[in-house]
Formats: sequence, structure tokens, C-alpha cells
Amino acid sequence: MDSIMDSIHQVILDPKYHDILGIVKGLRNGAIYGSKVRFAHAVVMTFLFRNGSFADKVRVIIKATREHARNLATFVFIYKSTLYVLKTTNGKAQNIDTFIAGLLGGYVVFGRGGKSSVNQQIVLYVFSRVVLGLAKLTVKKKVIPSLNDDVGSKVWPVFAAVCWGLVMYMFRTDPDVLQPSMKTSMDYIYLDSNRWDSLRTLVWHNE
Repeated sequence: MDSIMDSIHQVILDPKYHDILGIVKGLRNGAIYGSKVRFAHAVVMTFLFRNGSFADKVRVIIKATREHARNLATFVFIYKSTLYVLKTTNGKAQNIDTFIAGLLGGYVVFGRGGKSSVNQQIVLYVFSRVVLGLAKLTVKKKVIPSLNDDVGSKVWPVFAAVCWGLVMYMFRTDPDVLQPSMKTSMDYIYLDSNRWDSLRTLVWHNE
């Protein structure tokens, strides 16, 4: 038994298997991370805002958690596998490989995978980080002059202001274009807070 474990240990630590094992571990980490993130989010949003029986809510939570975990795991598998193929083909890793692998994984998993609420939330989350990253990049690359070394402190106030200004304007003029879960949350915060007919509906419950 010890010899078998020693052999497995040697394979695990052998550099020539590193990329392949990295794909396997990426698949595992994607599934676990997706489960953790989506489960907590789904529990809160389902029990706060969704109607139905307890069993129905549990089914919704399990379905969303499974989809998020599966999609992240699949994306990691496609992404890292593509990197491996490109590295093997070209003889070395190149920066452009990450973009190509990301395009392929994004298209297969989140593009062709369907416009589900889970996929939309993941892609929009990534999009918001990309936009903020691009804003910081303009300062880092000196497209926009920075007055100090802290890129984030220059970009963040403008980014936050523009985001909130635009979303509140769209919520007022064309709320149907917003993501359903966000619109539901905003309805609760901004519209339901304008309606009450007693102390009970003012303080404890919506009208």
C-alpha cells in the first residue's frame, strides 16, 4: 500500500503531469466555488422574494446551485484544456491564449448554454468587473492622467456614480430592461416603500 501511495505521490508532483492535473483540480474548484456562492445567494433571494411552498423553494435553490456549479466547472475545464492544447501546439504559453480560451469557454457555457437567470447573473457580474478593470486600465496605461499612484481611488467614485445614475434612470423610465431579480429588489426598496395604509404596513409589512 505504501508503495502505491508513493507512486501516486510521485505522479502528482511530476511537472509533466502538472497541466493535466491542473485541469482536474480546476474542474473540482469550479464546482465547489459555484456551489458555495450560488447556494448562499439562492437561499436568501428565494426565501425573501419567491412565493411557493417550502419544498418548491428548496427545489429552486438546489436547481440554481447545481447549474452554477456545473457551469463554472465546465467553463474551467474548457478554459484550462484550451490553454493546454494551445501551449502544446505553440510550444509555449502566450498571453493571447487566455483570451482565446476565455472566448471559447464563455461561448460554449454561458452563450450557447442558454440565457438562464443564473447565466445572466454570472456574465453580468463578470461584465461589471471587466468595465471597472478597463476604467482602471486607462489610468494605469496613462490614457487618463493619474494624480497619484492609487488607480482605484481615481476611478472608483466616477464609476460608482455613473453606474447608480444610469440604473436609477433606467428603473424610472424603462424598468423592463433591467434584470428581473434586480428589478424585483428595486421594486421592493424604492416602490413598495411609497405605499402603506396603516402603521402595520408602514413598519412591519408591505401593503
